[in-house]
Amino acid sequence: MKIVFWIALFIVFYTYIGYGILLYIIIWLKRQLKGAPLQAVMPADSELPTMTLMICAYNEEDIVKEKMANTLELDYPKDKLRIMWVTDGSNDRTNELLAAYPEVDIVFSPERKGKTAALKHGLRELKTRYVTFTDANTMINSGALREIARLFSNPAVGCVSGEKRVAARKAGEMASEGEGLYWRYESTLKRWDSELYSAMGAAGELYAIDPQYCREVPDEALLDDFMLSMYVVQAGKRIAYTSDAFAREYGSANIYEESKRKRRIAAGGLQSIWWLRSMLNPLRQPLVTFQYVSHRVLRWSVTPIAMVLLLLANIALVAMGASTIYTVMLVLQVLFYLMALAGWLLNRYGYKNKLLYTVYYFVFMNFNVFRGMAYLKSHGKSGTWEKAKRS
Repeated sequence: MKIVFWIALFIVFYTYIGYGILLYIIIWLKRQLKGAPLQAVMPADSELPTMTLMICAYNEEDIVKEKMANTLELDYPKDKLRIMWVTDGSNDRTNELLAAYPEVDIVFSPERKGKTAALKHGLRELKTRYVTFTDANTMINSGALREIARLFSNPAVGCVSGEKRVAARKAGEMASEGEGLYWRYESTLKRWDSELYSAMGAAGELYAIDPQYCREVPDEALLDDFMLSMYVVQAGKRIAYTSDAFAREYGSANIYEESKRKRRIAAGGLQSIWWLRSMLNPLRQPLVTFQYVSHRVLRWSVTPIAMVLLLLANIALVAMGASTIYTVMLVLQVLFYLMALAGWLLNRYGYKNKLLYTVYYFVFMNFNVFRGMAYLKSHGKSGTWEKAKRS
């Protein structure tokens, strides 16, 4: 029982704190030995590659005007930029509204098969050197595509991941603030991962791929962006991460809507672990396996189970009269979960406490891995999913 306790404690600590510490130390040593990494020079307009900005959308009539205003403000040569909306299955006014923009190529099929199928449909129509993907409900900074093109000048890079930034429409929206805190931490890890070797996956809000490394993603994939980007790493290329190309979106409208996202992401993560299982073999790509397992696999599979085992083993050890340290650890665990409960109750009744809510969001995030297992069982054969409402 003590072995179970200490292994579970190590896994939980390593996943959320230890890996970040270890990554920072390795990068610090790397900088001392090799100096800061050299930055590629921004290409002149004449040297910029052709780029397609692809937006896969389903019934997005409410956001078309805002998204197009943002897109038309992008600082990229117009003769080298193709704007493509893939609107498979849309039956609202999305296509009608897009028709008012001569700059837009509309790729449409009346049947809705899910985002992965729409993405494949768009890739078949691709005619440019690179493709950048973004969501309809995210707004990107004007220099994003130039920054992406700059990073692609490194021949080792096959994918570029931009930064996701979560905004709240008004102060005190705890679902948005919880998600935003998580993404700030996640962005730091991605930046360090990229400096060590490669980021471990890209978020669909903003990422770009060299089409020659695109592979067929299964139609039922729930995390098409992650799969498509990790195929690039599997092929021996890097995912470069940059905070100078970023996408801003509003957080989920409430914690119920956020739970839709979390359980789908958890389910998609479990799918991905199985489909990318060859990357778990350290003999193929040792550094990639280290980063992939540490940053992704543990969070999506082992660590939530370790949290449950840690509590149960701690209770059993105290009941069996183990030493005082286990009593102290149990008290700390109970206090932690009571803080999570308090955060949930306060949020439910309209009160706000950032510390308690952060603890609650952490527990909520891990709990949704178990919900993701159930979601995968019921939705694992379909690539369609219900969108979470934004604030």
